[in-house]
Amino acid sequence: MLELLGLFVLLLLGWLWYDSLEAREAAVRASRRACEAEGLLFLDDTVGIVSLKPARDTEGRLKLQRAYDFEYSDTGNNRRQGSVVMLGKRVALLNVGLRTAPDVVTLH
Repeated sequence: MLELLGLFVLLLLGWLWYDSLEAREAAVRASRRACEAEGLLFLDDTVGIVSLKPARDTEGRLKLQRAYDFEYSDTGNNRRQGSVVMLGKRVALLNVGLRTAPDVVTLH
């Protein structure tokens, strides 16, 4: 009985590892596309996991929610932080940070 429990735990860990790899690759692709669309440089070509927790999708199914951080540059001389939240293997939220507006000159 103990052997079956150990095998089940190993299979569960293997599934979690494989599922996390697929979610991470989807997060990298989404982050890269968002940076390209905004004219930003996606730095280091990677994301780093910040959190992992269970959450429900719009249909009420339980999935793993993973939050990742990544770095990008808007000038080529700096590093800014963005984030992407994955619900399962789908992007739930993607943020490339606050962008400052150019200086506005008023005439009064």
